[in-house]
Amino acid sequence: MEIDVKVFTVNKRFPLTISRGTTAQTTNVWVKIVEDDIEGWGEASPFGVGNQRQSTDIIRDGLLQISPVLQSFSPWQQQEIETVLTQNQIPSAVRAALDIALHDWLGKRVGLPLWKMWGLNPQKIVPTSVTIGINSPEKARARVRDWLEFMDVHLLKVKLGNPEGIEADKKMLLAVQAEAPGSQVFVDANGGWSLTDAIAMCNWLADLGIQYVEQPLPRGQESSLATLKQHSPLPIFVDESCFTSADIPQLAQFVDGINIKLMKSGGLTEALRMVHTAKAHKLQVMFGCYSDSSLANTAALQLAPLADYLDLDSHLNLIDDPFMGAVVEAGRVLPNNLPGLGVQYSAFGA
Repeated sequence: MEIDVKVFTVNKRFPLTISRGTTAQTTNVWVKIVEDDIEGWGEASPFGVGNQRQSTDIIRDGLLQISPVLQSFSPWQQQEIETVLTQNQIPSAVRAALDIALHDWLGKRVGLPLWKMWGLNPQKIVPTSVTIGINSPEKARARVRDWLEFMDVHLLKVKLGNPEGIEADKKMLLAVQAEAPGSQVFVDANGGWSLTDAIAMCNWLADLGIQYVEQPLPRGQESSLATLKQHSPLPIFVDESCFTSADIPQLAQFVDGINIKLMKSGGLTEALRMVHTAKAHKLQVMFGCYSDSSLANTAALQLAPLADYLDLDSHLNLIDDPFMGAVVEAGRVLPNNLPGLGVQYSAFGA
């Protein structure tokens, strides 16, 4: 099979600030695999968590390094390809792009959407949350209004972990709730709290009717999750602390759910393993994203009928998404009926 690698830059309509910094623009990597005149498309977006830093350069170089090795394989050989990628310690975002492309090729080859190949029901897909980044209370309220004007919003994910401390977090959260009374609100601290602050915030947030809190403690402080769970009235989800299915068993007794992202997991193959592993441990499942375009998010949506929560809104905040695939309907982001991922060029396509 032939493998083609290109980079493309996407710009956010509204820059997103979390506890680790602000992002307004990212350069992602587009992968195409070709065999039998069929193209399979995949995407990798850069991300950084603790000592896990997968930049655009690392992703592109990893793809260029492994591509000659994979050219002798067929897209039908997904198991063998996964073994080669694992043995060569290829970064997870690189594996994700290739795995997504292989699945897209397979779906196009047999003429079916991936969700249909897996026997899933898109009508079970829950509404997606939309994200309110760290900001002043006034700007957070304005961002809520922007989302409400853009689409039928059912759920708000509010980023906390403000470097200025939890009092700043409280002021912003109250402002968001005041702007969208009655909306369901989730909170994601992106590891921005200490254990003491996390306990205090979980109890305060519970009194406000918040649904759950995501990644309250930094990656590397998983040993403190047991203490937090004892003192938190809210369900706890982990994101940065959980990359693959191998991470789940040791986390299961201390958390209530996991956030699966294709760039962390290494693609749809491992994401499906994570779903089954989480469910076997009686955990809930969320699918999330980084600065992904419609390509990667539409890929994640193929498995979305298995998720309890969705946070797949990154492509909705792009002004120059080069792809189109997922459709928005009554607060839900849904896959279409086209073969494979169902992703095509948008008006911004080359």
